[in-house]
Amino acid sequence: MLQGLITRKHNQRQIAKKLVITSANAIVEERFIKAGGIEQWISIRGEDRNNPVILIVHGGPASTYGIMSHLIRSWEKYFTVVQWDQRGAGRTFRKNGVNGSGKLTFEGLVSDGIELTEYLINHLGKEKLILIGSSVGSITGVTMVSKRPELFYAYVGTEQVSPDGGKLSYQLTRDGLRQSGDSKSLHEMERIGPDGSKWSRKDFDRMNKITMNANHQVPNMVTDIILPAMMSTPNFSLFDLIDIAKGMSFSIDQLYDELITFDLYKVGLTFNIPFFIFQGDGDWIAPAAAAQKYLDLISAPHKEMILIKQAGHLAMFANPDQFLQELTSRVRPLAMTSVRA
Repeated sequence: MLQGLITRKHNQRQIAKKLVITSANAIVEERFIKAGGIEQWISIRGEDRNNPVILIVHGGPASTYGIMSHLIRSWEKYFTVVQWDQRGAGRTFRKNGVNGSGKLTFEGLVSDGIELTEYLINHLGKEKLILIGSSVGSITGVTMVSKRPELFYAYVGTEQVSPDGGKLSYQLTRDGLRQSGDSKSLHEMERIGPDGSKWSRKDFDRMNKITMNANHQVPNMVTDIILPAMMSTPNFSLFDLIDIAKGMSFSIDQLYDELITFDLYKVGLTFNIPFFIFQGDGDWIAPAAAAQKYLDLISAPHKEMILIKQAGHLAMFANPDQFLQELTSRVRPLAMTSVRA
């Protein structure tokens, strides 16, 4: 126990040092801003204010990514990175509580996100942003860029939700369990069945856990990414971590019915900005093949699918170096061209 505490403190000190930004033109801001009529938490970090801005729309629902900021610290040399605790999530949920958060809907999250984008453009003196939509956040992200394309240089979906993703996820998981001989999990998922629109909340949670644990070839998003970050991040107290858990429970209760029936086709398939998908090559929750099928249907000035190697769900944190390389070589020039012009 004592050794564990000593190790945790050591890790926290190391990460705290890593997070320090000392460059002359840096920006480091953490605070609440007003969006959608409530106070919402954001952090803005970057080594050079002149860099393009990335807004990350986290998944979950309500799984805030701030605890993993140190894993993408290298991004801050090339981008100003904005993390946002959405309505019902993390510190935003703690500030507003159940009564102050209002009714959660994807339409409301999209409206909040657009208002936040407008604020950031004005506050940071930019023309547009780059938007990253991750997992469930890709539903919000796709809708944001569909409604207000003029606010964004490009969209990057990761763990991109796709219309046929659930079917392929079920098949990959089932085949993987058969191969590994995990008959108990296989029996349980076959009992639940492949039709996600008919799953109860309990079924939904259980299927996600089975799928996440079935693929041993890529980092497990909970045991290898989220939990180690929670145990070592220096800027989050135990109360912050509890608020994240409470917000996730609240948000999934609010959004569940809409989540399992959401139809991306109704958002539309025509986008007026470059559309990228950076998908983990071993993601069985949001399979790359399903994301590619979705991308094939999309019309955009430019579209591209990139596989992030040795990554499952949460690819930007599983392999942040390749993710950054793809961002700097493929997406950043779109914003820099506009700046130079």
